[in-house]
Order: sequence, then C-alpha cells, then structure tokens
Amino acid sequence: MELRVDGKVAIITGADSGIGRGIALRLAESGADVMVCYYTDREGAEQTAADCRAFGRRAGIAQGDVGDPETVQRIFRQLDTDFGRVDILVNNAGIGITEDIVDQPFQDFERVIRTNLFGPWLFIQQAGRRMISRNEGGRIINITSVHEEACTPGASGYNCSKAGLRNLTRTAAGELGPYGITVNTIAPGMIITP
Repeated sequence: MELRVDGKVAIITGADSGIGRGIALRLAESGADVMVCYYTDREGAEQTAADCRAFGRRAGIAQGDVGDPETVQRIFRQLDTDFGRVDILVNNAGIGITEDIVDQPFQDFERVIRTNLFGPWLFIQQAGRRMISRNEGGRIINITSVHEEACTPGASGYNCSKAGLRNLTRTAAGELGPYGITVNTIAPGMIITP
C-alpha cells in the first residue's frame, strides 16, 4: 500500500527507537517533515532525524518529558518555530514498570500513568488546538497495546494507562471529528526493540 503525505508535518513521541523510529522513517519516506521527540536517547533521536533527512525531508528533534505540561508547551512552541504547522501526531512514547500492586511505590505507578496517559492527553490538546485553528483537518494516532484488554499481572500502571488511552482516543475522536481530525489507535503486541 502506498502512503503519501507530501508536505505534511508529523510529530512523533518516542521516535528515538523502536516503533516510534519506524513510524518516523515511514512518514519521512512518504513525504512528511518530521519532529522527533525523545526523552533520554539523544543519539537515537539524532540518528532518526538524520535518517529522515536522507529521504529529502526536514527533520528536527525535541527533548522532554511528555507527561509535563510546561515541557509539552515548549515542544509545541519549537514545532511552531521550526515547521509552522502540525498535520499528524503520533503518541508513541511509553514506559512500563513491572511490580505487583502491593509492593509498588506510588511514584512508579504515577510515572507510568503520566507518561502513557497524561502525555498523550497533553499532546492531543496542543496538536488539536493547532489543527482546529488551521481548519485543514489532521490525523492523530495513539499507540496503545494489546494490554488495553489483556491485563498482565505486575503491570497495573501499564495496563491501566493503555486502557485509558484507548478511551481517550474514543473521546478525542468524538470531539475532534467535526473538525476533520481523525483519532485512532494501533494496539500492537510484543515488539522486540532496544
């Protein structure tokens, strides 16, 4: 299937490796300019951006915690300056901490929820505002997991965050659909990544 998104601008969280890197490269290959968001792996983010540029596309990188509102606002100000628009958002960044509920410190549970659920909410809010103001529609894709349904013991934060992201997607689709903005999920199973 040929995918063409010529002239579009995409922002992808967690694009320094794995699924996010693969999505960034595919979008660049298909004609999109790309903002690569990452948290800790600057080298991976720079490599993803360089590989996107090899397709003749513009690519930038933005570092930060996707679950922090001020950081997300900064990332979108950078996107506005560097690219001037956003057409595609892919909420891919995610973490998992394996601990039984009775043993897990609250901070670990909260960290997973902040990254996997609050982060996409913040990115949808910022991207949605910009897409609505341009009145040209848009695409938002949230990467959930089979664990939105198949709950694994020891992964309460991950399971809850992915199920929550599924319902956030449904809510955002209803709210943003009238503006020509589609919001969908992709729920992969286990992917072996670095």
